Amino acid sequence: MAVNREPVLKRCRSLQIDPSHLGIYKTSHRNTQRRSRKQSEYGLQLREKQRAKFIYGLLEKQFRNTYEKADRKKGQTGENLLVMLETRLDNVVYRMGFSTTRREARQLVTHNHYLVNGKKVNIPSYEVKPGDVIKVREKSLKSPKFKEIKEMQVAVPEWLSVNQDKLEGTVLSLPTREQIDTPIEERLIVELYSK
Repeated sequence: MAVNREPVLKRCRSLQIDPSHLGIYKTSHRNTQRRSRKQSEYGLQLREKQRAKFIYGLLEKQFRNTYEKADRKKGQTGENLLVMLETRLDNVVYRMGFSTTRREARQLVTHNHYLVNGKKVNIPSYEVKPGDVIKVREKSLKSPKFKEIKEMQVAVPEWLSVNQDKLEGTVLSLPTREQIDTPIEERLIVELYSK
């Protein structure tokens, strides 16, 4: 399986993303001033797609497939795409505060630490639905990692509800565009793919 091993802060600098959107609270001490050239329309669209891929931790083929599914759904393609990215299991685990970063959430999901409606799910791209209950497995609760996560205070979006003591959360509804705080202009991604 392909894995993106590029240094996170370096990639954040090149894509002009605040690392806190990834759950990383480090700062780079490198000089970030560059000569700014006017970017072409295609360049802006491409950068926006790369930002979305990087923030949600997808590679090109997965992202393209998600876009095509979003395009087939009713409604606006850009909003559908963001909702589909937000409702991936690894992202929901991160949003509920059951992991510190999306990369860590992806790894923990793959290692069978979460139950969805009482069943083990180890597919990070699993799409959650309203009413789904996501819970940390009983066996995993004893590990030092989850004891540390229990102590964390995280702002949970309105479309999710979380019981931090039990490390259990429920998906109340699908997120609306206003509830998604990720700095992505989905319009540019749609323009890029519709060429």
